[in-house]
Amino acid sequence: MSTLSRRVIFSVIAAPLSIGLAWVGGAWWATLLGVAAAIGAWELFRIARAGGVAPLGLVGIPFAALIPLLTHWTFTGAIDVPVSVAVVAALAVLAMAVFARSAHERPLAAAAVTVFGVLYTGGTLAFAYALRYDAHVIGAGAGTALVILPVWLTWSSDTGAFLVGRAFGKRKLIPSVSPSKTVAGAIGSLVICVLMTFVYVRIVLRPSAELTMTPLGMVIFGLVVSVAAQVGDLAESLLKREAGVKDSSRLIPGHGGILDRLDAMFFTLPVGFVLLQWLLIAAPAP
Repeated sequence: MSTLSRRVIFSVIAAPLSIGLAWVGGAWWATLLGVAAAIGAWELFRIARAGGVAPLGLVGIPFAALIPLLTHWTFTGAIDVPVSVAVVAALAVLAMAVFARSAHERPLAAAAVTVFGVLYTGGTLAFAYALRYDAHVIGAGAGTALVILPVWLTWSSDTGAFLVGRAFGKRKLIPSVSPSKTVAGAIGSLVICVLMTFVYVRIVLRPSAELTMTPLGMVIFGLVVSVAAQVGDLAESLLKREAGVKDSSRLIPGHGGILDRLDAMFFTLPVGFVLLQWLLIAAPAP
């Protein structure tokens, strides 16, 4: 089976499942995000080990999975986790490194990568839960539409960069990080993302959630999310290049690993959430 065929089959299964669980919401949605975060953390720690740092995987992987679940319990009012708990947890990881890593095993780097891995995966994916239950939305359809918006733009950014870069790309963007990315592709990504923001808001978000943005707001949202998506893609490429690995793992047929598929969304989900708090407005009555 070709790589393209494997990608198509995986997407046909994964996309409806993810959308369906986002629609159901609650613990099911948080669990899916937690599983993705745990796998992503495992892959990130795998990359770090290839680069000579041994994170505390037995601590970091469960913590990454726990953050979306804690977000769910916080939204439902079951618990209230203050910021001080996160600070103490980070110090606890460093304390564990003191006993689990000797000086030549780089304990500071191990603790730092562990905490970063938890935030980079579980911390960012928790924003997908926050979008589903954003204060602006009412109902499963509206919440799901809001979750899909940054995902839609992430896909649009990647597609725009690929098509425009392939057609017009000559000058490399950052060849030391990603030799295939071009300046033309980056510009194409920006343009496509803005256009797709207008399309999604008008065709999906407005009718399903009764929410919209001003024209200037849509331009700002599309541009910033596109930049976030491209930086997220480059960031993971840089991590892999430093460690000398091609894919984060081989878990997903034809795609590589969770990090390879969600690298841009680790950036677009939190950035999109923050922007939407400022830019969303109620759609005027027809």
